[in-house]
Amino acid sequence: MMNCVGHLAPGQWTAPDDRSVGYLDTDYWVELAQVLERGLFDGLFLGDVTGIYDVFGASPAAALRTAAQVPMNDPVPLIPLMAHATRHLGFGVTVSVAYEAPYLLARRFTTLDHLTRGRVAWNVVTSYLQSGARSLGQTELRAHDERYDRADEFLEVCYQLWEGSWQEGAVRRDPQRGVYADPDRVRPIVHKGRYFESEGIFQCEPSPQRTPLLFQAGGSARGARFAARHAECIFLGAPTRNGLRTSALAIRAALEQAGRAPDSAQLFGMLTVIVDETAQRAQERYEAYRQRGSYEGAIALLSGWTGIDLSGYQPDDTLSYVDTNAGQSALASFSKLDPEREWTVRDAVEFVTIGGRGAVVVGDAVQVADELQSLMEETGIDGFNLAWVESPRTFHDVVRYLVPELQRRGAYKTAYAEGTLREKLLGRGPYLEAPHVGASFR
Repeated sequence: MMNCVGHLAPGQWTAPDDRSVGYLDTDYWVELAQVLERGLFDGLFLGDVTGIYDVFGASPAAALRTAAQVPMNDPVPLIPLMAHATRHLGFGVTVSVAYEAPYLLARRFTTLDHLTRGRVAWNVVTSYLQSGARSLGQTELRAHDERYDRADEFLEVCYQLWEGSWQEGAVRRDPQRGVYADPDRVRPIVHKGRYFESEGIFQCEPSPQRTPLLFQAGGSARGARFAARHAECIFLGAPTRNGLRTSALAIRAALEQAGRAPDSAQLFGMLTVIVDETAQRAQERYEAYRQRGSYEGAIALLSGWTGIDLSGYQPDDTLSYVDTNAGQSALASFSKLDPEREWTVRDAVEFVTIGGRGAVVVGDAVQVADELQSLMEETGIDGFNLAWVESPRTFHDVVRYLVPELQRRGAYKTAYAEGTLREKLLGRGPYLEAPHVGASFR
């Protein structure tokens, strides 16, 4: 989800029953969170982007006309709102390190982790839109790989604050002695690096997870190294089964190269599910979605993801892998990861009209469950990041039709486990564990 009208299905907000224009209403988000918790979803992932999709035609006009991730509000304030209305649902949120100070971001996530009782995750991104850089007073984005170099140091500062400033047992809360915290167990951090300097005691007492559960989605070679060093959960987006398998194998190898076990991070494939009572009804809805989808909105998104103004290409031009300073993996997901097919501009744009760069599965509950299980077995992923087409119907249908079928097969939980989001999702303790780099800062 995103705190906007359209996320990865441009044009679908025009459907008579779509309620995504209600994104400005608190009830919309509370009801959505409750639907997901009723379906025992692990969490709600809130994406975000800083800037406008203005690469296509060197103008924001296409994005504005079609509500292609604009207008968009800050997703962070939604989390306490939805957490108050739920008990178990986790909340992941994208925040870019490009325009933040480590100390302030660490403080914000510690606050969220307290308010959610340990149910928050951070999707670490480095940003890719030049429009965002300009809006924040920068002349242009840093070079692609340098953005990840800077992000490495950003995380190191955060780890020192979350893991190192307050030792275990520092919080006393002793009313008899009038001591809330033991000063001898609270220490300042001193960091002087290439990009950041930070010196002092972290203001916040440790939260249930200390460090929020860490997500990442870097698909480039440098992004994969960053994910292998820091991420506990990794998003993968590929349009085909072969592409998803290739991405999963590459990430597992990168984890080993980083000194971690290949299964130390959970891998989640981007997927859009269109499920209904019968396969025919599901297919009819899929065809209706394709008719309603906005080609203009989709090409605005794809131009922004790749950093390439696709208005300069003909629809039948074949895509080739081109290094850009935006999201290097966006074009590669089409032109490299499916060697059996030559993608044209039209193919790619029409594909991302529903569900972005992830696969789309259409059918009744049995068919969709078969496909999901097959995808996991053949690609080596651990789960799915489900995109929506029509809000909130996509999720209502998954809860109504798909979840019971998966439960019948023993492939889906029937109750939530207790504990923090890290404990629920990874089956580990509430804190980062060695050999994760963050654990070394305690």
